[in-house]
Amino acid sequence: MAKKDHDTADTRLARLILALRSQGVSDSGVLNAIETTPREAFTPDLFKARAFEDSALPIACGQTISQPFIVGLMTQALKVDKRDRVLEIGTGSGYQTTILSKLSRLVYTVERYRTLMREAEARFKTLGLTNVITRFGDGGEGWPEQAPFDRIMVTAAASDEPKALLSQLKPKGILVAPIGRGPVQSLRRYTGDGKGGFEIEALTDVRFVPLLDGVAKEL
Repeated sequence: MAKKDHDTADTRLARLILALRSQGVSDSGVLNAIETTPREAFTPDLFKARAFEDSALPIACGQTISQPFIVGLMTQALKVDKRDRVLEIGTGSGYQTTILSKLSRLVYTVERYRTLMREAEARFKTLGLTNVITRFGDGGEGWPEQAPFDRIMVTAAASDEPKALLSQLKPKGILVAPIGRGPVQSLRRYTGDGKGGFEIEALTDVRFVPLLDGVAKEL
């Protein structure tokens, strides 16, 4: 029975990877990071049976674990290198963080919900991750003490251009973020031109929770 369950999980994972490929996630490093990251470890018990689905799932504090396609698309768009220091805004479950950690030198991740941060830190410890540095704080402010960063990923929708975060990029760094005030936002990639400006590309429409100011007050 255990073997059958294992085979079923492998089949579902293989089907998910094929689905991501068919939608345009073609970077082998990104696909390998997704394939070797156990999404079920980041999914609440109620939704573990759906961990291999290509869909967003609810987590604590009214947040979500992103759809694998969006995770793959954003990670691919970020063009992460093994030498890079990456800033992630919105740790959430830690799923995206873990994938970034497999592709970069260091990941600095900021979360405004203390509950989510503690749960993610426990997962990082269980997975043996040694290149993730966490911070409980206001993601919109970034992490200026550790700037500049090679790459920045924002996993919540900024209402306008995230100038504070862009100022923490290296001159030719890349930032990927959903931008917009409504229920549907534009996923954009900002690439530094080395002279203080940015090339801005609209990649696709997405749906993310809003990037909020401050830290959350939890009971």
